[in-house]
Amino acid sequence: MVGEQARPVRVLVGGVAVDPLTERQVVEHVDGELGAGRGGRIVTPNVDICRAVAKDVKLRHLVNSADLVVADGMPLVWASRLLGTPIPERVTGADLIWSLSKLAARRGWPVYLLGGPPGVAASAAHELTACYPTLQVCGVDAPPYRFESGAGERERVRRKVVGAEPKMVFVGLGFPRQDRLIARLSQDLPGAWFVGCGSAIAFAAGTVPRAPEWMRGAGLEWAFRLVSEPGRLARRYLVDDLPFAARLLGDCLRARASSGSAHDSSGSAHDSSEGARDSSGSAGE
Repeated sequence: MVGEQARPVRVLVGGVAVDPLTERQVVEHVDGELGAGRGGRIVTPNVDICRAVAKDVKLRHLVNSADLVVADGMPLVWASRLLGTPIPERVTGADLIWSLSKLAARRGWPVYLLGGPPGVAASAAHELTACYPTLQVCGVDAPPYRFESGAGERERVRRKVVGAEPKMVFVGLGFPRQDRLIARLSQDLPGAWFVGCGSAIAFAAGTVPRAPEWMRGAGLEWAFRLVSEPGRLARRYLVDDLPFAARLLGDCLRARASSGSAHDSSGSAHDSSEGARDSSGSAGE
């Protein structure tokens, strides 16, 4: 288990403090915390989320105050490597919904699925329980778009989740809506773990196709999704996210080069100082 004392120091990438953990370590951490009766929040930032928090201090706090922050986007992994503080791997909500559900099935912990169009969460529950027959899905919900703007609907969603008494809650409403909701719900269910998972529920249901594994590993999942959903994602990926990712990687590369130059200059100054002392000593002799 990755205990509090054993956990590596967070890596600052694109304004987000990321836990440099593998997916396996995340699962082990949640296992240990839930076993001890402690809940928490997991945020999975990608380039789009980093771009949002760069412009909003409150959103940055919402992300950085989570119990676990893991890199959903490969550009964050690449940026951390350029900075010399590498994040071991990409850890996505789309993967965690499976690995944490597997853990929940083994431990007998009920899970709750919240988000997606009508019927999608129920389909995801069917797929997850088909894969893990002992998994208990204690509830699903697909609240209407912008439900949080109405007090009545917001309270209905809250009561349904709290009444189900889950130990894990996967919330797929998109950032920052899902993470704001999680921050509120976690006060009602302090012993549960919440995962802001974006499209993971739709991926699990099979209603939205996911990129092949080789594209994910190469950092090209965004291209697959762009081809699959051009109308919804073209502006976000091509106009907003790609330029931000390029700036992020460029800034990290320059920071690394600057750090190396400063180190070299310091070393040269130290060598010169040593040489001056040697010359002085020789003259005295």
